[in-house]
Amino acid sequence: MEQAETVGDLELSVGYVLKQVHASLRTAMDEALRPLDLTVPQYACLELLGRHPGLSNSELARRAFVTRQSMNLVVRRLQERELLTRPDQAPQGRTLPTTLTQDGQTTLRKASVAVRAAEKQLFSPLSHEQQRRLREDLAACVSTPTT
Repeated sequence: MEQAETVGDLELSVGYVLKQVHASLRTAMDEALRPLDLTVPQYACLELLGRHPGLSNSELARRAFVTRQSMNLVVRRLQERELLTRPDQAPQGRTLPTTLTQDGQTTLRKASVAVRAAEKQLFSPLSHEQQRRLREDLAACVSTPTT
């Protein structure tokens, strides 16, 4: 009978190092977005709408990795700041398509530049080729089905 393998030394665990990188990136993004009065989920919402105008609250939540309730608060706050707009009534069905306003597009451009600078700084110890390889390797893990 095979003995189950344990995580072992955390410093050798890929998952643990990924979590450390995630925490570092999140901190860097928080700092980069603070001058724009944006949170990371708000930025994610703007970025998603910039690429896919008209997404529903449910789709935004799914793609931003937050609950629908959390995304509802994010959308409401961005709406109050007039960075995005939603119709009062759904054009069809129940979905309220969300789009960026002109101010939302301007804020997104500034936020995207700030986040990219934070990301570049965090990954600066790696060459462009190492970054490309890391991105491809991690993407391969995401596309691997779990058992």
